[in-house]
Order: sequence, then C-alpha cells, then structure tokens
Amino acid sequence: MEKYNHLSDQELVRMYLAGNNPAFTALVLRHKDRIFTTIVLLVRDKALAEDFFQEVFIKIINALKSGQYTENNRFCPWVIRIAHNFCISHFRKAETRNKIFIRFNDAIGDSSHYTDFGPEQKLINTERYREIEEMLDRLPASQREALILRYYAGLNYREMAQTVGISINTALGRVRYALMNIRKQMATEEVAVC
Repeated sequence: MEKYNHLSDQELVRMYLAGNNPAFTALVLRHKDRIFTTIVLLVRDKALAEDFFQEVFIKIINALKSGQYTENNRFCPWVIRIAHNFCISHFRKAETRNKIFIRFNDAIGDSSHYTDFGPEQKLINTERYREIEEMLDRLPASQREALILRYYAGLNYREMAQTVGISINTALGRVRYALMNIRKQMATEEVAVC
C-alpha cells in the first residue's frame, strides 16, 4: 500500500471508482484508526464498534458507487458523518442511551498529561479517566457528541455542523457549553475534596 501514500484521498477515490480496489484499501488504512475510534466512542462497545465499522464501510462503498461523494468534500469528514449518522440511527432504533469517553484534557483546562510511569501512575490515570467519563455522562447528549466530533474526530466547526445537521454557531455553542459544564464539575469536585 506504500505506493498509494503520496496520493490524495480524491485521487484514491477516483482510482477506486475506475476499478482499482487496492486504492480503496489504501483509503481505509489511511483513516481506519480515526474512524474506528470515533465509532467506539459513540457506541461504547468495542465488539459492536467492529460490526459498525464494517457496516459503515459498506455504506461508504455504496455511496461512492452511487455518486454521493463529490470531490469538493473532504473524504474523512464525509466518512465520519456517515459513521456518526449510522451510530445515531442505531441508537434511535434501539432507544439505547450511549455513554462517551474522550481524552480532551487540554480543552477542559487540565494541563496535566498522563504517561505511563508505573503501577501507581496507571491507577491514577485509570481513576482520572473514570472521573472524566462520569463528568461526560452528566452532560446533555448533544454536548457529549460535540466534544467527540471536535476533540477526537478532529472535525472543525463547519464539518461538525454538516455532520450533525446544525448551524456553525450551534456547534460552537455546544462545545463551549460542554467545556464550561465540565470545568464547573471539576471545580465542584475539587471543592468537595478539600
């Protein structure tokens, strides 16, 4: 697949549509980690995410072949939008509440960075991630979703707006309020500890 590394996503899409299947494999390999992890964060179940990942790429293949992708779209945000819509559709049908875990310490004002220093640090890291997960769980679903799309999937506000079907200002507001709510929760927990 190295021979495809220098090609843009659009070039790989054109090659795939012209019958070059390895070009699509190169696209999948290029974006799989980001897309899979986004799905995992949305569904909170790795086994379910693996199933969804496969189904999402079937949808992508069908969308490409039916001409739904235009070259003015960026491929990865387009794929993330398909994955997002697939997950949301699943949860609407199943009426299941999803929990989301995301690492976005810088965005919430937590300047400490966690690295592996040994068993004690692993325990501290695990506890901190659990705390963040609980804080995220207390956010409205739209704010949790906004944080995933912004800080994990790496979408800009315009891409977020297109993915979720909201205005850019609404996307900005959701992220802003989510971060404010997380910071308030952190401040409350710090006061409770003191």
